[in-house]
Amino acid sequence: MIGLIVILTIILLAVIVVQIARITEIAAKIRGEEEVEAQNNNRTAFYCLVFLVGFLVFCVGSAWYYKNVMLGYGPHDSASAHGGALDSLFNITLFFTGIVFVLTHIALFWFSYKYRDDKTRVATFLVHSTKLEVIWTVIPTIVLIFLVVRGLRVWNDIMPDVDPDEAYIEIEATGYQFAWDLRYPGPDGFLGERNFRKINLSNNPLGQVWSDTKNIDDFQPSEIVLPVDEQVRVRITAKDVLHNFYLPHFRVKMDAVPGLPTYFKFTPIKTTQEYREELRKYPEWQVPADPSEPNGPQRWEEFNYELACAELCGKGHYSMRRLVRIVEREEYDQWLAEQQSYYMLNIRNTDDDPFKGDLLKIEIADRKVELKSDFMSALEADGQEVVQLKHVFFETASSRLQEISKYELDNVATLMNTNENIVVELRGHTDSTGDDDLNMALSQSRAESVRNYLLEKGISNVSIVAKGYGETAPVDTNETAEGRQVNRRTELKILSK
Repeated sequence: MIGLIVILTIILLAVIVVQIARITEIAAKIRGEEEVEAQNNNRTAFYCLVFLVGFLVFCVGSAWYYKNVMLGYGPHDSASAHGGALDSLFNITLFFTGIVFVLTHIALFWFSYKYRDDKTRVATFLVHSTKLEVIWTVIPTIVLIFLVVRGLRVWNDIMPDVDPDEAYIEIEATGYQFAWDLRYPGPDGFLGERNFRKINLSNNPLGQVWSDTKNIDDFQPSEIVLPVDEQVRVRITAKDVLHNFYLPHFRVKMDAVPGLPTYFKFTPIKTTQEYREELRKYPEWQVPADPSEPNGPQRWEEFNYELACAELCGKGHYSMRRLVRIVEREEYDQWLAEQQSYYMLNIRNTDDDPFKGDLLKIEIADRKVELKSDFMSALEADGQEVVQLKHVFFETASSRLQEISKYELDNVATLMNTNENIVVELRGHTDSTGDDDLNMALSQSRAESVRNYLLEKGISNVSIVAKGYGETAPVDTNETAEGRQVNRRTELKILSK
């Protein structure tokens, strides 16, 4: 029904236009074509002036109305150190081009009005005017030189790479249809090597070269988190087609090109919460974030910085949005501590691990931190606390310590030397496999092996007691292989502090 109404409306409009044309033609024959032409010229010239006024009012009014949203004014001042220079350059360029825009449109439509067809007027023929040519050549040249020189200065200040002696945080963003793979360096502060030939979507989406030890502690978060007031260098690349790394609130925009890594450096100067507090001052942000929940959070409370793709890279382009959080250094450090290495989670001791079976520095450091935390917690607790030595291992059915156990026991020696007054009991345990008496003897022998190792490290013999418990104190079931493995353990019990 609606379609029929639209068709009938179009037909009616066409009939009206045809009839008006016929009436105009008849009127022209009656009044004379010259008179009608003069009236049409005057009417058109007048409409040009009306359009000029309406057009300029619309352009200026819409620019003013949308200045906060589209032009970065008001609450959307730059949140990066370099953004102010870019905004200043934009404002200067807008000032000069705005003058040209207004003057040229006024001239265009005013000339259409003033020099409309008039049979009583004779046009002036001007062969040449040096003065006019100098004016419209020199003035634009001076303005353009000013804009270009200022633009080059801003470019040279913003685009140089970081100095090797500067302090900065380096992260990596790799675009693909339709998301970003983010990568941060671990405690070593370096991003590891990549090779596109090693890309495997199941367990190596970035093609990291695992033989490069700098990759071992790299991690891949789901969002960008950065500390405020610290310089950041972003490596930018792509896997498939052209993308664009775009952080609008920080005035950061750089193409992500497959096979051609680029970079951008910037320093965020406003935390997410600080930016929210600025938005809070504006009425348009003091409305519900979700119109269906009038009592829910307001827009300013739900605001987040974002990473977007500014390249039309396909129909799923919109889904490349990622959250960006700018926080204080303390919160950033806490977030870093919670992140886990991609290698340790997905590659460690698999067939793709070139270090399979070897103990890595990162693991040694983590074990030291873990043991110290358990040991200090036991010291501070009331009563006799037990610390499990999780990384002490023996040869099968033997009390011979495996070489890998030395790291754990060296850490124990360091902690005991730091706390000279404590007395500990080294407790050996086995599972229930085999003869009870043999298990008791094996556990005693293993406890004594640990004691002897610590004595060699300078621990006083009066500080250590070794005792085997055999299979008498299980902490898990002996019915499964996993449970039996848990029961085969060495513990350190603090007897006195």
